[in-house]
Amino acid sequence: MKPVSSIACSGGIYVILALVAVLFCSGCASHSANCPVVIQYWEKWTGFESDAMQSVVDDFNASQNRIRVEYSSIGELDRKFMMATAGGVPPDVSGIWGSRLPVYAENNALIPLDNFASQQGIHREQYIDVFWRLCSYRDHLWALPSTPTTLALVWNKKAFREAGLDPERPPHTIAELEEYNDKLMKYRPDGSIEAMGYVPGEPDSWDSMWGYWFGGSLWDGNQAITADSPANLEAFRWVESYTKRFGAQKLITFRAGFGNIASSQNPFFTGRVAIELEGVWMYNYIKNYAPPDFEWGAAPFPTSDPSKYHDTTIAECDALVIPSGARHPKEAFEFIAFVNSQKEMEKLCFAQRKFSPLAQCSPDFLANHPNPYIRVFLDLAKSPNATLGPPRLISWSQYKNNFDNALSRIQAGDTTAAEALHEVQVRQQKIQDQDLRRWDRVGPELTSEWSQQ
Repeated sequence: MKPVSSIACSGGIYVILALVAVLFCSGCASHSANCPVVIQYWEKWTGFESDAMQSVVDDFNASQNRIRVEYSSIGELDRKFMMATAGGVPPDVSGIWGSRLPVYAENNALIPLDNFASQQGIHREQYIDVFWRLCSYRDHLWALPSTPTTLALVWNKKAFREAGLDPERPPHTIAELEEYNDKLMKYRPDGSIEAMGYVPGEPDSWDSMWGYWFGGSLWDGNQAITADSPANLEAFRWVESYTKRFGAQKLITFRAGFGNIASSQNPFFTGRVAIELEGVWMYNYIKNYAPPDFEWGAAPFPTSDPSKYHDTTIAECDALVIPSGARHPKEAFEFIAFVNSQKEMEKLCFAQRKFSPLAQCSPDFLANHPNPYIRVFLDLAKSPNATLGPPRLISWSQYKNNFDNALSRIQAGDTTAAEALHEVQVRQQKIQDQDLRRWDRVGPELTSEWSQQ
């Protein structure tokens, strides 16, 4: 993978570069007390999430007169960010998905923030550890978090009650989840499935990571891919058991009737499934799309062995970065540090109905939070079993595609879990070995560049 500075411009990049040039050339020709430094900030959010950040930007602009942040909500941000940075006219600050950070860093698309953070008195201990780790890569800090999430079990209390289950007691183990599932199953007269308790792959965003709840991982953090480890094999044999118990075609037909998550046809809201693995954002979907009398709860998702893997979760965050070539990195970081102050961070996260990634949280933030289960998601973030979602691999998109293909074949009954994971293991280890050889060639050069910034 080439450094971003060597990526050739093509297609729509010229439109983006022209837009950025206009933005950068607007305003004052020189900077003074009456003519502040203008910071261009790109973000991927829309709707109320975008409004929440705009309010924080307004607070920053009102707090001083040296810097003015101009905030833009950008569609297809990932692609446009890379093209603008390749063209040498990036924004000064950009929001990104934390999982994309390794790709940006190894493409030389980001400025490391170690020195800026140290100068501003920002340290690891001020954050919930998993989010600091998400913003770090190869011993450098590349970002600071904005809004975080963790994943938890959410359940339909009414469905539990109707099935004779205690609506206030979710399952704690994978075995218990299956016992609940048996009681929550409903069939139509023709034998097709009407409703289930839980079905792996609803939603399907984390299908490649089922091994986490069985004590597994996707790599060893160094060189070895661990797709077919015993824990991952146990997890995918559990997924495979659904195909064997219910039949591939019945499950395909059942899931074909599911509506979009951000709609009233979400299968969790229509009663098609009673249990899901979801993020802190689920409160917003329930508030906007679920029936008015919808009763729900949230708790840690079951594991194969709670004595070892209790409170397992996947943690992710949105993050703020300074692209390589940014015109005003010092002023950009001053804004990022402002967003990461406790007052402004809590304001942003409260407005987006999320929890704060900071280690310290004000009592009022939790006491007044509209999500009645916000502490569940916050406590999961602090768990020793809180896991970075996608592994920190630049080849993650290929890895995920390999897993998705393997899972589709398992669910269709075309292969076994053991065969599918072995194929993923062999294919992905070859890719990993190639990436490591590349790093041996370009890593020392990039590390030298990073240390000088």
